[in-house]
Amino acid sequence: MSSPKLYIPGPVDISPATYAAMSGPNIGHRGKDFEELYASIQPNLRTIAGSSRNVYLSTSSAWGVMEGAIRNLVQKKVLNLCCGAFSDKWFSVAKSCGKEAEKIQVEWGEQIDPATVKAKLDEGGFDVVTLVHNETSTGVLNPLKEIAEIVKSYPEVLLVVDVVSSFSVVETSFDELGADVMLGGVQKALALPPGLTIFAVSEAALERAATTPDRGYYFDFCEFAKNDEKNNTPSTPAIALLYALKQKVDEIVEEGLQNRYARHAKLNEMVKAWGTKHGFENLAPEGYQSKSLVTFKNNLDIDVSGFVKAVREKHNFLINGGYGKIKGTTFRISNMGNETEASMTELLNALDEVIPDFLG
Repeated sequence: MSSPKLYIPGPVDISPATYAAMSGPNIGHRGKDFEELYASIQPNLRTIAGSSRNVYLSTSSAWGVMEGAIRNLVQKKVLNLCCGAFSDKWFSVAKSCGKEAEKIQVEWGEQIDPATVKAKLDEGGFDVVTLVHNETSTGVLNPLKEIAEIVKSYPEVLLVVDVVSSFSVVETSFDELGADVMLGGVQKALALPPGLTIFAVSEAALERAATTPDRGYYFDFCEFAKNDEKNNTPSTPAIALLYALKQKVDEIVEEGLQNRYARHAKLNEMVKAWGTKHGFENLAPEGYQSKSLVTFKNNLDIDVSGFVKAVREKHNFLINGGYGKIKGTTFRISNMGNETEASMTELLNALDEVIPDFLG
């Protein structure tokens, strides 16, 4: 069987135009050709990020920069806001880095309450907060703007935000939020192959990093800033992925950010409507539901792994049977990246054909 079309929460399908862009010539990464490529990416990438500052490019998964933020910025204690597999993991990563860490933990499927964040920060002693904006394990879209407003009211506390699966799906303006680090992997809504992380860093975060001992080299924010001044990266970059990123950010700006947000919202409503039609409930609460994907509860007690397998075998589409401790009790359908009304209709029609075999 050929590779399936991906409707999982990442990686997602890559367009022919992006694949073509990746076939650009190999170039020396310490010369003029690379500097021109790096510089050419920045204007549209900054537009999408809502950043007046350049956006750094790291040859790594997002977890590299997520751990890097801990190593660069935490001098006292980090507050990890935990509501799913990836936000929960950030707490364990902080501990594994030898940092003092506390967490606000809510049940998977619930959002982070800004008031709880304020109450915890009022206790004092924290200098960093981490937040996963769009928790792909649960389909919860956390109230980023409200949480950012609270964190900004504590001048010594820096906010690090993972927008891995919300970047270019909903507005995440780095400058307007007043965040200190905003990072995203490219294999989600940007619809590129995995292996590259984009991230913006505030001046306050760079100043903090410069005074933090033992922050390492590969993810040293100061090294990224120093190399960015020369339109370069600290270490050998994934040049093919940068060609792809250039193609994609140009395409996104041509589409128009508001149009892109609206497209994702409309496709997401199509997925939710499919679930409602068949009696499946959304795990995330109303008002805090992702626009990138839907995590459905298995409230009808179907054989989730069998359903996923049947969809692939009959239609060669791949959806996801849940993640972590809610694998099997949930299933996930992505609508992010290059998807259209036509492509989502094709998927949902296929699901309509298969699902009767799994309902009582």
